[in-house]
This record gives sequence, C-alpha cells and structure tokens, in this order.
Amino acid sequence: MPLTIAASHTSLTGPRPRNEDFVGMVTPNEPELSTKGLLAAIADGVSGNDGGREASEYSVRGLLTDYYATSDTWPVTQSLDRVLKAINRWVNQQGAIRRELAGMATTLTALVLRGNFYYFAHVGDTRLYLLRDGALTRLTTDHVWDRPEMQHVLTRAIGLDSQLAVDHGMGETRVNDVFLLVSDGVWSSLTEYDITQHLLAFAQGQVDAARTSEDIVNAALAAGSGDNSSALVLKIDALPEENLRDAVSGSEQLPVPPKLKVGQSIDGYEVEEIIHASQATLLYRVVDPKTQRKLVLKTLHPDRANDAQERSAFAHEEWLAKRVVARFFPQVIQPEQKNYFYYLTTWHPGSNLQQRLDAGEHFTAPDVINLGSKLVRAIGALHRRSILHRDIKPANVHLGDDGELRILDLGVAQSGLEAENATGAPQAGTPSFLAPEQFDNAPPSRQTDIYAVGVTLYFLLTRRYPYGEVEPFQHPRFGTPTPPSRTRHDLPLWLENVLLKAVAKDPTDRFETAEEFLLALERGATSPLPQHSRAPLIKRDPLALWRAIALTSIVINLLLLYVLVVR
Repeated sequence: MPLTIAASHTSLTGPRPRNEDFVGMVTPNEPELSTKGLLAAIADGVSGNDGGREASEYSVRGLLTDYYATSDTWPVTQSLDRVLKAINRWVNQQGAIRRELAGMATTLTALVLRGNFYYFAHVGDTRLYLLRDGALTRLTTDHVWDRPEMQHVLTRAIGLDSQLAVDHGMGETRVNDVFLLVSDGVWSSLTEYDITQHLLAFAQGQVDAARTSEDIVNAALAAGSGDNSSALVLKIDALPEENLRDAVSGSEQLPVPPKLKVGQSIDGYEVEEIIHASQATLLYRVVDPKTQRKLVLKTLHPDRANDAQERSAFAHEEWLAKRVVARFFPQVIQPEQKNYFYYLTTWHPGSNLQQRLDAGEHFTAPDVINLGSKLVRAIGALHRRSILHRDIKPANVHLGDDGELRILDLGVAQSGLEAENATGAPQAGTPSFLAPEQFDNAPPSRQTDIYAVGVTLYFLLTRRYPYGEVEPFQHPRFGTPTPPSRTRHDLPLWLENVLLKAVAKDPTDRFETAEEFLLALERGATSPLPQHSRAPLIKRDPLALWRAIALTSIVINLLLLYVLVVR
C-alpha cells in the first residue's frame, strides 16, 4: 500500500494590505513518492515591501521544484539543505542588487513524508506541530531573540545573511498522525489547547482537511491576529511497508547510546543485565517500568558509532527483524519514544543450544529429530521471505522454557529483495558451519543455510563436525563426511542418511528446500532416504585422481623403459 494522506491548506491576508505568506505542496506519483517523498512547505515573508512576498513565494516554489531534481542517492536532509542554501544565496543577492527589494527575507518550514518517516527543515518562526494519540508536540524552535521585548525579531531567515543555518529533524510516522504547518499569524493568536482541539476533530474524522485548515485560520483571525494567517494540515491515512532505504536513512540521525551499566535507563527502559558484548554490538535485558515487561535491547558498540558501514548493516538487521513475524523469531517491539540507535525485541526465558551443550546436556536422536523439525520450519519461514540467515549454529538457536525454538541474530542475514544492499562477504558466518562452496567465494543460497542446519544437528549429536573443525582464515579441503554413527552407535540409519544429505559437499546433492528437509525428518523410518553412497573419486577429489593417473603413467613408462634397456 502506498503512502496515503488527507491534506489541505488555507491562507488569508487578515488585516494586512497584502499576503506575504506562501504555502505549497507536491504529492508526486511513483517512483518519486518512494524515492523522494511528499513535500509540503510554508513561508512568511518578513519584509514590509514587495520583497517579502517575492522571497516567500520564490523560496517555496524553488524548494518544491529543485528538491525533486536532487540526486536520489542523497539523504532527504542533505537534499533539503543543499536546495535551501542555494535559495538563500539567490534571495540574499536579490536584496543586495535590487533597491526595491532591499531587506527581503522569509521564514520557511518544510515537511517531507517518505515511507515510514517524516523529515523537516526549518528556519525562522513558522512552526511545525505533530498531533499523535491526542497529544500535541511542537517539532520546531523559533529563531528569535531571547528577550521578551524582541521576540518578534528574527535571528535566522532565508535571505537575512549570506550564510544559512537550517534546523533539521526526523522521526517515524504512524497511521492517524496529524501534521500542522502554520505561520506566526496563527500560532501567536491561538493557544496549543485550541490548536489541539481543531486537530483532534480532524484526526477523529469529525471534519475533513479543508474544513480543519479553514477553521484554524479563521479562529486565529477571530482571536485578534494582526498578521497574515496560513495553515497547512496533513493526516496519515495509510503507510507503506518500510523499505530498507528508509530504515538506513532513519538510522543516520540517531546517536549510538553509551555503554550502559545495570540500573541505568535508556528511553525509560531500565537495564537489568548485560546479555552479550562483542566488538560490534551490545545486548541488554531491559525492563519497561510501566508494564514490568522484560525485553532485549540491541545496539552498536559505542566504538562503532561513526562507522557508516556498521550503522547501515545494523539498520539492515533491524529491518529484517521487523519482517520475520512468526513464532520462530523474537518479535520487534516499537518503543514509545526512540532517541537512540537501537532496537527492542521480546525476551524469552531459556538458553541457546550451545549453552546447553556447554552445560553438559545430552541430546538423543528423538531430541534432534524434534529440534531439527522446528529449526527447518524456521529456516523455511525465512526463505519464504527471501531472507538467508547465513549464520545458523547452536549459539544462534534458542530453546525457550515454553518449548519454542527461536532463531537469533540476523546480523549477517541477507535479503534477496534488495540485492544492492546485500551485506557482507560470501564467507560471512562461522567457518565450521560454512558450506564448502563458500570457501570458493560462491554466493550464499538456501542450500548454504540447509548445510548449516545439517551441521548444527550433526554437532548436537556428536559434538563433532562432519568434515572436521575449520579455523578462521583457513581454506579447508572437503573430502567425504564422517558418518555420525561412528560416534553415536544408537543413531537410526535413516536419520544418518538425512544428515549426510544435508551436509553433502555438492549443493546439488543436498535438499533443495527446507520443506524437502522437513519432509525427510517427518517421514523418518516409514519412508527413508536411500543410503548415502560414497561418491566416486573424480567427484570427491578430482586432483587426487589425476595425480594417481599421472603416477601410474610414470610407473608404467619406467617399467617399459627398463624392459627395453634389458633387452
């Protein structure tokens, strides 16, 4: 579903001889709606002559036109900043060279709605408000002198100075959010309570957008406004599914939190335990004081705060985590407020399979069949969403006290939906669980995930690897996998065949899909797979075969030479 809004604006001259406010909005079609977003702007000319109107109109029209001509690769804030600074230079120059326009300047507030985020740029004393869940928030700060008798004197405006400093901000949007852009002729005459009541009626569907903007402006004039009065209202009716670009763009604006200690809080969540700390990320168990609900908070390590690649990869991980809505995965929780770079998921009592192995737990064949069925179902759920996990291993498989199996850590996962944003190298993951073809830089695939699942189940039974342990940076040679029954004599032959097929050296010999793998586990002994046959030497180790042929040829030639010499 595309971004859908209801919007309208009203601008009245009031008691002034002319209207120096200017309001504009662009609602483009696809693909511009997804790549650049919807843009709305309001400006209030600050000169008493013709220059005020010319500055406000030129600024809004210029922004609405030039913003869509900026590069699609630029972040929204960069595009807005570049365009507004170019407009500032033109307005400042015109005021200097044209006497009748001396002192021309304008305030300006712009709002961009793209995907699931809003962005704004602001200079002067026009304002942007957000009504969410019945509460009104002013998102902009007036650029005026901080003295009661000079609060109408601007410290920043387009055209006021050769250098322009623009305030930028952003946040996530929600359905039924209402945004209001107004000139000072409105907000100086109405209280925030009055504004809230008008916007509430709009949000609750009691009046439409056109009636809302008209009522706000007329109420301001009725309350004694002595200035031009303009209002532009927008309500979010529907939001598109969040795309990766918006997720990455949103992450660029938030600071990475400092390393937290037990008892400290972040956005109202109190840290109860540091679950895991690596060079790249930190995991905390936190509690929401309002509900006493325990959650997991994951964030970047502060040392990686300025690493653009790490930030992008982390945003990609969060985006993928939001897509996997199923019982096999911790679910992402949206915080009420988010002022730092992190994401929250549900917390489940239990432990991962590696922790259970380290504690000495023994897994029987029925245990592995049961866990394997759940794990393969979870992998199938990922693959149906075009996601490759790329790091399946016991440490990333959690078994909850509720009996549910959940896959953890999408840090190196890859989405086939947006190949240009694929993260990591072909060998991302844990070496001993990487499929043989990945050591030859073959791209990850469903078969590489299936291989990792097979190795995981094999390891649970034997505490060994089918081809031996692989050290980091090693380029191993893969021969024939060791049958797990050499270690586990109680293993049913059919289960051994299933595991050996899953970890086959050649990806074409493995299960094609997770569903096929699951079917083999469910059928078990009633419809077993054929026994794993030893591959011919030409397939297992072609180099060894040719060496043997060459050696045999040399021996034969030496024998022939000996016979000829003796004769």
